Amino acid sequence: MIPTAAVLALSAIVFSIGLVGAMVRRTAVMVFLSVELMLNAANLLLVAFARAWGDLVAQSAVFIVMTLAAAEVAIGLAIIVAIFRKRVSTNVDDLAELRG
Repeated sequence: MIPTAAVLALSAIVFSIGLVGAMVRRTAVMVFLSVELMLNAANLLLVAFARAWGDLVAQSAVFIVMTLAAAEVAIGLAIIVAIFRKRVSTNVDDLAELRG
């Protein structure tokens, strides 16, 4: 069995990579993928705690987070495709002009 501390460290590393990717990248697709990476790190953490405590409540929360992530993917990609068709760029700096 893998110790919980190792899974927590892996989750922290994956979340950190996603956070740095969301802050550094300039294209909307890469920012979007970085946010998905952070959600996966949170899911990994919830599963590790559920296994450590022997409780299935955290694993139920994982299914809720996965459902929200799937909805985010569907809506987010549709928005990114619509913006790309309109502007022919998904650069986040260029999208700042869309603010009201």
